[in-house]
Amino acid sequence: MLCLKTQLSFPLRTPFSSSKHLTRHLRSIPIRSSIKTMSTQSKSQSKAIEHIVLFKVKENTEPSKITSMINGLSSLISLDQVLHLTVGPLLRNRSTSLTFTHMLHSRYSSKQDLEAYSAHPSHVSVVKGNILPIVDDIMAVDWIAEDLTGDVVPPQGSAIRVTFLKLKENAVSDEVFEVIKGIPENFKQINQLTVGENFSPARAKGYSIASLAVFPGTSELEEVDSNHELVNYQKDKVRDRIDSVVVVDYVVPPPPPQSASL
Repeated sequence: MLCLKTQLSFPLRTPFSSSKHLTRHLRSIPIRSSIKTMSTQSKSQSKAIEHIVLFKVKENTEPSKITSMINGLSSLISLDQVLHLTVGPLLRNRSTSLTFTHMLHSRYSSKQDLEAYSAHPSHVSVVKGNILPIVDDIMAVDWIAEDLTGDVVPPQGSAIRVTFLKLKENAVSDEVFEVIKGIPENFKQINQLTVGENFSPARAKGYSIASLAVFPGTSELEEVDSNHELVNYQKDKVRDRIDSVVVVDYVVPPPPPQSASL
């Protein structure tokens, strides 16, 4: 396990996906969502910085403290550097060795914006006051999403699958990238896919490649999983190059009511 104070010094971000509002939804655990409303952030852009944080809340943590954590993170949507931010409980954790409970996904225009967000006093305050006291484990992965297609903010109800890969020694990462980039050709249910090399190794537990796939909803995600033959075919292409995998699923909640806006 990595030092939590070190790991949590990175950018943590919140809301799910639409205007500077917060919401409570999904599995009776508080969730918040927000989207910036500026036109430049609702339209497509060719490049973005992906920031994913997975963290494990300690068992028997009081629900009010989880609520405070999510509310605190969600309030950071007001920071200028953030294009998109969402946080809440995982729909499903497919990894047995790393049992994370929550995920944060945010996007930025540049590495500099991500760094500015990370160092912002509001972010630091939330990490120290609301995160560190209740988190048992955490990891973060950052990568450049080249040629990002579609909206920067995934629509509400979208299902998101995040995959982290740890390569075997001497494995060629370019070969793995090519396989992942070709996945949408076989799985038409995917609306958006980004993949890249992690540029924050100190926080990533040795995982060097990350991908994020956006589906219209959970039914499309389940449809992909049910095609076992094709799924195994894709896995076989990279199986010999992979040492370890982390896979988590997450759902973008609906926007909160106007009365809940900050």
